[in-house]
Amino acid sequence: MTQAAPYAGLSQEQLATLVPELLLTGQLIDRSGMAHLIGAFGRDIMGQVAIEEWMAASPVYTHRMRTALGIDGDGVEDMFKCLQLDIGAPPQFMDFRYEIEDEYHGSFVLNHCGALLDVEPMGDDYVTTMCHTIEDPTFDATAIATNRRARIRPIHRPPRAPADRHPHCAWTVTIEPDRDELPLPDDAARMFMTRAGTVALSPIDAAAADGWVDYRGPLVEDLQFREWSHTALTRVAEEVALQHQLLALGFLWSVRRQTDDPEQVLDVYRKQLSGIAGIAAERIRNALGLSSEAADLVQVLRLHPCFGPVQYTGVTAEVVENAYGTDDVLVTIPADSPAAIDGGWVSVLDADHLEPLQAAATAVGDRWVASAEAHEGALRVRIALGEKSLRESGEVAIARFSKGASWEFENRGRSIPITPVGMKVG
Repeated sequence: MTQAAPYAGLSQEQLATLVPELLLTGQLIDRSGMAHLIGAFGRDIMGQVAIEEWMAASPVYTHRMRTALGIDGDGVEDMFKCLQLDIGAPPQFMDFRYEIEDEYHGSFVLNHCGALLDVEPMGDDYVTTMCHTIEDPTFDATAIATNRRARIRPIHRPPRAPADRHPHCAWTVTIEPDRDELPLPDDAARMFMTRAGTVALSPIDAAAADGWVDYRGPLVEDLQFREWSHTALTRVAEEVALQHQLLALGFLWSVRRQTDDPEQVLDVYRKQLSGIAGIAAERIRNALGLSSEAADLVQVLRLHPCFGPVQYTGVTAEVVENAYGTDDVLVTIPADSPAAIDGGWVSVLDADHLEPLQAAATAVGDRWVASAEAHEGALRVRIALGEKSLRESGEVAIARFSKGASWEFENRGRSIPITPVGMKVG
């Protein structure tokens, strides 16, 4: 079957609710995957994989978002706009507060760092790995998508001393004309050439009158998605779902460098997907006020960032009547989609490995059971109601360790422009 872009079928209000959710689930991918890396390879390798996955993905998805939303400058304001639309910095959970000194100088603090609060109970060694070892190269990889002469450097950062230090960290951003340009990471150059890097998504109607159609205006505090147009929100949702896919590819490439055992690579990759698939399905269901009916499960799967965007994965879901006259859900996963060719998440699903789909289904209703059906040219999965409730998988339970799994967003009012330091107002 052919399925229209699912995000476009939501209302403007629903999209405005969903976009922050997608940004948050993107952040939680690492809460799912890194636990399995630590178990298999230890903390140091986990840190190396985190560096390589983000350096592979973030220059690509930042470039894509800049292009989609007309963020065409090369200053700190443009960089901060991109961070507001980055799965590495979901709103409120990673509460970035920005200050602009001038076009090429600025700073930010994190008033709340959900990632830090997740890792602090594990001890200072893990905090240092995240806030020093991983942050330094990955912040620069994000910055170069805006300007290769940009540098993001710490003023202070964890481990916190004193233990309750606030804000959690503070950073400067500088762009100097006589500074050497940073190179594009090799994996990012490769990522630009993937189907994920080049896939065309829904166009934004520049003439729409129902809200913002781009981000060419001033940088604002607490970006409010309800002020955006329907087509802009559709495209942003698709781009954020694609950010998940790009990060997963970067993760896969890096894990492959750590072991010669392809089965171990697949096992870690599949566990990463299973964990985040369950958490994301639960958050989408709750955010949109859905139930556990078949139609609601279809809605969740169509909007799920691990199985989309549809232009990349080709994954479709529909309600079908079974032999008993009740509703099942039929999911079709093409074998030749761009995502399958890239080796993306959908490539780990087969008739014997439906754990990620089962995790998503269980999160919507604990009696849903996934089973594979023979189908030429695709994996077809029927999800039907069973007699018994299923327990949440261990992979989802591990991802639920993050406070982001139960995070609640708050309404912070309208978007307020950030005035550069020294600019006269009024």
